Amino acid sequence: MTGNDTAKIGGLLLAAGGSSRLGQPKQLVRFDGKTLIRRAGEMLAASVCDPIVVVLGAELEESRRELEGLDISVCVNESWNVGISSSIKSGLRHLVGIEPDLDAIVIALCDQPYVTSADIGSLAAEFRRGGLSIVASGYDGVSGVPALFSKEMFDQLLTLEGDEGARFLVRRSGNVATVAVDGAAFDIDTPDDLAKGFVK
Repeated sequence: MTGNDTAKIGGLLLAAGGSSRLGQPKQLVRFDGKTLIRRAGEMLAASVCDPIVVVLGAELEESRRELEGLDISVCVNESWNVGISSSIKSGLRHLVGIEPDLDAIVIALCDQPYVTSADIGSLAAEFRRGGLSIVASGYDGVSGVPALFSKEMFDQLLTLEGDEGARFLVRRSGNVATVAVDGAAFDIDTPDDLAKGFVK
């Protein structure tokens, strides 16, 4: 793969889960004045990604309302409780249906409120330099999401099962570049995480 300054990069926001560890719907938690899903939606909408699809499941209608006014297509995953892989597969199929000629997608989560549109741009810029199947975020000595997957990886994304998510492929694959995204180190999974976020 050579460099491609005109690569079409879609955005996939995963926001379908029930958030059992947090004890309340993660998508609708208010963080610094906005719900997590609204923050993530605005972040992706301001990024290089186009088109953008958000996968919803639990708390469907309220989550949908939080995205009003954003240029984001909604994909409803009726099987969201099967695991994150079902949301990735549903969302990827929806994205490709909108734009069959995608060169790559960025998979992002709604529980990383410190990830910015500039971070997504850094992933895209690294991909556009060419030669890589995956560009992952690097933080705390690991590689993870948000992460960009080239179209050559789409079939592998569609083979994920259960709770295998994007991180599973990032850590299993060899042809991975890593871009420093320090904000990705903080995510909200538990009430303690949420409390830490407000005092950071």
